[in-house]
Amino acid sequence: MSRTALRICPLCEATCGLTLTIEGTAVTGARGDRDDVFSRGFICPKGASFGAVDGDPDRLRTPLVRRDGELCEATWEEAFDAVAAGLRPVVERYGPNSVGVVLGNPNVHTVAGALYPPILMAGLRTRSVFTASTVDQMPKHVSSGLLYGDALAIPVPDLDHTDHLLLIGANPLESNGSLCTAPDFPGKLKALKARGGTLTVIDPRRTRTARLADRHVAIRPGTDALLLAAMAYVLFEEDLVALGELAPHVQGVGELRAEVRDFTPESVADACDVDAGTIRALARELAAAPTAAVYGRIGSCTVPHGTLASWLVDVLNVLTGNLDRPGGALFPQAATDKTPRPAGPGHGFALGRWHSRVSRHPEAKGELPLSALAEEIDTATAEGEPIRALVAVASNPVLSAPDGDRLDKALGSLDFMVSVDPYLNETSRHAHVVLPPPPPSQSPHHDFAFNTLAVRNQVRYTRAAVPLEPGRMAESEILARLILAATGMHGADPAAVDAMVVDQTLGKAVEEPHSPVHGRDPKELAAQLTGVSGPERRLDMMLRLGPYGDGFGVRPDGLTLEKLLAHPHGIDLGPLKSRLPQPLKTVSGKVELLPAPIAGDLPRLREALRHRPDGLVLVGRRHLRSNNSWMHNVPALTGGSNRCTLHIHPQDAERLGVRDGAAVRLKGAGGEVTAPAEVTDAVRPGVVSLPHGWGHDRPGTRLGHAATDPGVNVNQLLDGSLLDPLSGNAVLNGVAIEVSPVSEKITALT
Repeated sequence: MSRTALRICPLCEATCGLTLTIEGTAVTGARGDRDDVFSRGFICPKGASFGAVDGDPDRLRTPLVRRDGELCEATWEEAFDAVAAGLRPVVERYGPNSVGVVLGNPNVHTVAGALYPPILMAGLRTRSVFTASTVDQMPKHVSSGLLYGDALAIPVPDLDHTDHLLLIGANPLESNGSLCTAPDFPGKLKALKARGGTLTVIDPRRTRTARLADRHVAIRPGTDALLLAAMAYVLFEEDLVALGELAPHVQGVGELRAEVRDFTPESVADACDVDAGTIRALARELAAAPTAAVYGRIGSCTVPHGTLASWLVDVLNVLTGNLDRPGGALFPQAATDKTPRPAGPGHGFALGRWHSRVSRHPEAKGELPLSALAEEIDTATAEGEPIRALVAVASNPVLSAPDGDRLDKALGSLDFMVSVDPYLNETSRHAHVVLPPPPPSQSPHHDFAFNTLAVRNQVRYTRAAVPLEPGRMAESEILARLILAATGMHGADPAAVDAMVVDQTLGKAVEEPHSPVHGRDPKELAAQLTGVSGPERRLDMMLRLGPYGDGFGVRPDGLTLEKLLAHPHGIDLGPLKSRLPQPLKTVSGKVELLPAPIAGDLPRLREALRHRPDGLVLVGRRHLRSNNSWMHNVPALTGGSNRCTLHIHPQDAERLGVRDGAAVRLKGAGGEVTAPAEVTDAVRPGVVSLPHGWGHDRPGTRLGHAATDPGVNVNQLLDGSLLDPLSGNAVLNGVAIEVSPVSEKITALT
């Protein structure tokens, strides 16, 4: 007998509502939830494959513990005993920084991944923290921190209302959106055009998104910041700057004008390979539109000037008066945001509060560059201890970080490693203990992170669609027990972790004058919380204290967990609205348009005017059926056009003697790989493209399907030395590469 259950899809940032078909405990089908207040029935191939992802036979079902060099199945008690015995001696002998923590992208796609890692890091007191952000989005966090005083205050384009959308380095028809949570991004772009709006795409590849555009500019990779700076120059030169209602909230306009005076369209045209007339037209069209939004993503982040490019995206929105206005770029307001504080100056955002031990990379947002993880393990210095133990949560840096071969060797040298991962993959195969969370159907879901980036304010929560299988442990309990084992409290009740957070949060809330519970008794408030688990009680607390909450009875119509559960398709909280100056936490209380670290990095951008790289440069690419390295073990999501091939333009292929389908050798600073060539004019001349997340050919993994067509690891071409200096983000795009034909044919493509 089949039944249906609702579930929010956790497989990308679009967060679409699903209706699952379940037979017994198996998910046998998934379709879009037409009544979902946010996604309205939209679904992509990943969501449609939810059952296959959920039921992958290679998912680990029990913990693994290394005995005599081999990973063996163990009980949960044995696993956590091993964690405590492995981690605590390292901390006690070598200090907290000798334990590294690596958090992968999937963490932000689960309830437990959002709630528990901050407690783990605080409990360990380690500064050796690395996440996927520094191979992805850290430039945007840094630019937002410098502009607005809050690294999490990221404005998103008002897709449903804008008249003009300029995308740079973004391909949302494949990615479904990133740092911009928008179910049915393709439909929103088509609706923009249908209402007479304009879509402009700046990308070295003619992506699916670029093919939809009214104007596609095939920029030379890595020069995004130069082009955006030239657009800002045009706005000043032609008196097109119009801050409008933003003016009282912005400082530094005059100083900015002086700083961009060298970036004329004529001076950047050769480096960008975009003619000056086109650059001027881009700026004029942006200024002339009734409303407009500039949106940049990974292609403009993972380049040598990623933070400057991210900053200039917002600069253009400010100079045209489109920041914080409907139809422009607005700050979302999530239901679990902290209680809004009164507008006014804040503490601001600081960079470089500490540095990495080996290469002295500055921290950003409390993190060190993932590119530096290998050297922090395998290199001895006089300053501090190397990383001797590692906690990896939902992360696979052997594939996602530069020079995976070096990191692979470094992980093998650790005194101890624990992985929280459903798979034995290229990274977790090195662990001494592997703790597997249950599949998505057996977990609840709320998007703590992505609702802060959503193009419409809403709130949704779905409980587990299927009960936990016997022998499974909820991810929240796994991480709570990991925290206890890592911090010297092994054996304590895991519920104590959630209780501690509730007590601390309510204790602070009652002391805040602007809080709805100011002056009340924290114990009395805690007694009001509902929910069947610690995470649900914490969600209830966050909803009640949040911007739409009931304030623990102060606003009877406000949000609570009980109210949210009564609306299984979610609650619509309305379109994005203007919010300035409330989100600002800068020392001045204003948008600081030219922060000192940005001004200090502009000479490096001026230097880039003098250099036009010769030869081929490499860029990545996304596919609608992939999300990094997660899903290559699911047959329904691989094959067809989702292949690890090198896209190369026909002109370059002819010049190099490369034939379609033939093997080519790629050589970079970090090493060599061999991949099949795919000759296509979807990339511009001088550019080659290889997708990210492949390379499933290392021994000791249990990824049966992925191993049948492993592809190659594009990040092995990088040695990790190229970083954006402000954010520590790895430079993955626009890097020089050598390509040469290999004599043998790759038969899979013949």
